[in-house]
Amino acid sequence: MRKDEGRAVGPSPPSSAPVAAAVPVALYRVLRLVVTGAATSRAEIARHSGLARSTVGQQVDHLVELGILQELESKESVRGRPPRILSISPRAGTIAVADIDTLASRVAIADLTRRVIAQDIVDIRIEAGPQAVLEAITERLKGLLTEHDRDPWRVRQVVAGVPGPVDFERGCAVRPGGMPGWDGYPVADHLRKSLGAPAVLDNDVNLMALGEADQEQAETPLLCVKIASGIGAGLVTGGGEVYRGADGAAGDIGHLRAIGGGDALCACGNLGCVGTVASQRAILRNLGIPEATDDDPFHGARVLAERITDSDPSALHALRRAATEIGEVAAMSVHMYNPRTLVLAGPLSDLRDDLLSAVRAVVYQRALPLATRKLTITTTRLGADSGLHGGIALAARDIFSRPGIARLLTDRPDES
Repeated sequence: MRKDEGRAVGPSPPSSAPVAAAVPVALYRVLRLVVTGAATSRAEIARHSGLARSTVGQQVDHLVELGILQELESKESVRGRPPRILSISPRAGTIAVADIDTLASRVAIADLTRRVIAQDIVDIRIEAGPQAVLEAITERLKGLLTEHDRDPWRVRQVVAGVPGPVDFERGCAVRPGGMPGWDGYPVADHLRKSLGAPAVLDNDVNLMALGEADQEQAETPLLCVKIASGIGAGLVTGGGEVYRGADGAAGDIGHLRAIGGGDALCACGNLGCVGTVASQRAILRNLGIPEATDDDPFHGARVLAERITDSDPSALHALRRAATEIGEVAAMSVHMYNPRTLVLAGPLSDLRDDLLSAVRAVVYQRALPLATRKLTITTTRLGADSGLHGGIALAARDIFSRPGIARLLTDRPDES
């Protein structure tokens, strides 16, 4: 297992140790060099790995024969014989991802190069319960596989995110607010059985943070704050790992006390939590805007954006007040984690100027210069898709770990 601060980053199957030992060292080196982009040709692999050219050739031929690698002639104009470029084959397998949210869920499939093949929205509320939500999600994922001619038996990894604390090892949510029936439900096991592949469950903001950190030129440590029905945060360390805490509760900043929280009752039972007064749900409630309708799960977000665009005074006041509370919590988080990048995500991040300027003002006022001198505060680069991309990144890491490569070489569906 990979480790971060006191917490395993990824679960291993029960047989991971003997399976991992079955992967030849030479093959592992060759594949890792191609996966990381450190080498794109046989000659480069030999140079970087120290392996004999004949050994490299044998391993490359084997990986190409298995359909894991592909070797194509370069399209660059050169004299003589065009060089042959190695890369992960788009047909080597598929990653299935679900970003489960309060009002609707996003699903996607991607190949092992992390290229998104297709995605869709599943219009089902999380309060419908885990069985109904997961059945709707798996049905749509299976539909995407069929529609895009992807072999269902070559789904290599399934990753799902939920808006609540998660026991990463057990693959279940732990005492999540506003998610009746989800506490302790074996989500990862359900997905594994439904899609016949290893499955992982994580907190949705952890995946969003990983998706943002995985973008080109993103600087870590990266702290992502999601402002939606609630407020949560995810942290990617300087080493590129997700910090989850001892019990999966890291980043649950929505239950910190807000300065202007007063006696507003939170679903957790406490008074004045920041999520109760500064989330998108709180803003919509204060403005009398329905969060969703039967026809449009994103009705509230759309109406609020329209009112902000039209410079509606009450909407602007509500947004800026919420942004001030979020800025206070963000300033505390900046002091605790000292990130290089702070990303604001969730539906409110679409209201970029008003939200971002208010949060920036509070953070730079409240946090000390040492913590903010190199800090970049911005909104999400991936928008609503950040969780999907984070899930794809997490899956790819596991697939190309040593145990993951061993499973990849067997080319068999998960039958346990």
